[in-house]
Amino acid sequence: MRTGRLSNDAAVPAGPAGEGSPASRRLPVIAVVSGEQARELDAQAIARGTPSRALMQRAAAAAAAEITSRCRGLLHDGVVVATGSGNNGGDGWAIARALCAVGIATRVVECLPPCSEDAQFERELALEAGVAHDTGHQALAAGQEHVLVDALLGAGFDASRALPHTLAAALDALIARSCTSRCISIDLPSGLDASTGVSVRGLRAQITLALGTLKRGLLVNRECAGEIVLLDIGLLPQGDVHLLTSAAWFVHTLAPITASAHKGTRGKLAIIGGADGMSGAAILAARAALRSGAGMVRVHAMPETLSALQRSEPAVLTASWPASPDEGGAIAEWADAVLVGPGLGGENARELTTRLLESTSLPVVLDADALNAFAGDTASLKDLLDGRPALLTPHPLEAARLLGVELQQVLDRRFEIAGELAKRCGCTVLLKGTPTIIARGSEVRVVAEGNPVLATGGSGDMLGGIAATLLAQDTDVFDAAALAAFAHGRAALLCSARAVRGFTLDDVLAALPDAWRVEVPEPRAPILAELPTVGEAGR
Repeated sequence: MRTGRLSNDAAVPAGPAGEGSPASRRLPVIAVVSGEQARELDAQAIARGTPSRALMQRAAAAAAAEITSRCRGLLHDGVVVATGSGNNGGDGWAIARALCAVGIATRVVECLPPCSEDAQFERELALEAGVAHDTGHQALAAGQEHVLVDALLGAGFDASRALPHTLAAALDALIARSCTSRCISIDLPSGLDASTGVSVRGLRAQITLALGTLKRGLLVNRECAGEIVLLDIGLLPQGDVHLLTSAAWFVHTLAPITASAHKGTRGKLAIIGGADGMSGAAILAARAALRSGAGMVRVHAMPETLSALQRSEPAVLTASWPASPDEGGAIAEWADAVLVGPGLGGENARELTTRLLESTSLPVVLDADALNAFAGDTASLKDLLDGRPALLTPHPLEAARLLGVELQQVLDRRFEIAGELAKRCGCTVLLKGTPTIIARGSEVRVVAEGNPVLATGGSGDMLGGIAATLLAQDTDVFDAAALAAFAHGRAALLCSARAVRGFTLDDVLAALPDAWRVEVPEPRAPILAELPTVGEAGR
């Protein structure tokens, strides 16, 4: 049951949702996995009694249905399917047979002969069904098909290994053909590492039909993935898998603001930041908080910046930085949550953060210089947080500084390192990036909303204001982090999924109120999730 301080009551239960409402639906389990975890889940399904060929045929039926649905108007000249030697190639043969069965002219180009038993079996079935085929990647250059199905390489591909010459040639031929056809990749664009997102040749799919689970590499390398459609094939993800934050989860989890709410019960947020010359960061955080439902916001800043704050955002209260433990205690008496860091500056960051944390046990969000102040000293930070509801929101470089490691190590291990930092600091961590990773203990959520519109200075300050507002409204800190990251990303998508130039954070702030009113699409089997293409298309 979710609760929130959004009315005159101390705690408002969500209550049962009406029949047919998003909150009444069973929330789909959308697992985000490494390549190794994907193979383990396949093995678990087989061990529970689902034959591997059944999994392949389910995947093919679901993929063929989506191809026919999403490529209307392009199928009159047929479909060409590029297959490799593994089970991804077997998927391609099964898809070709399914397309042929409904009257779509389908040609398989066997770039590499099938090696797995299941792939060989599907090849024989397809040939018996009359699917046309050519042998050798050179045949990809022939034909007038406008739809290309990429089933060359799948989740077993390891980008750290040298690419054999024959496979490299086949991949290059596939890339050349993708320039003149709509490319639909099965599970992963060929050459993309399922775990790391490294692409050895840079094949770009217009659509990726992910099978059963979302591979980490797809979320790291959205440029190559295009539109991502996750298809259910009957897997039952279990154990410590990461979960994608979906629109249905967002609507189900976000507590409503009730009719009896007023400015006091909607949460009072104190923001500590705004050093001289850095007032803009505190202003962005405050504006994001107000657009996220905060009842009252007060910014504590350097005296030199208070007049700029008052002129820029009249709805925000202002005060100076706390100069003593007593002043820190006064903040605790007024506020429901504290955000420390936006425009804090480096000179006084550790002293101010320590003073705040020692004088209050309020829920807290730490960002920017409030994190840099504890570089390499997570033990002291853990002692100061002292088990309170706390959220750290580092970008990868700030996380590297906290942990005392190289930036590349954070980027290479982003799915694990957020949890490691959370354990060392005894709190929840939101590691910003593509995608955003939220960790608390063994719980991990992944947020894949957003786009490069957010790749600009001040975006993190907005996110901090959103998350701290939710904490001020008594939202569980782990949920608050995921809700905030989702709303932040959704606001950017409302500006534009593809165009980036010309948009500013003012546009994102303007879209933020609408980002809270998420429409959950009606369920359509076998689709578990859909993620749009993001970023500007290459020229």
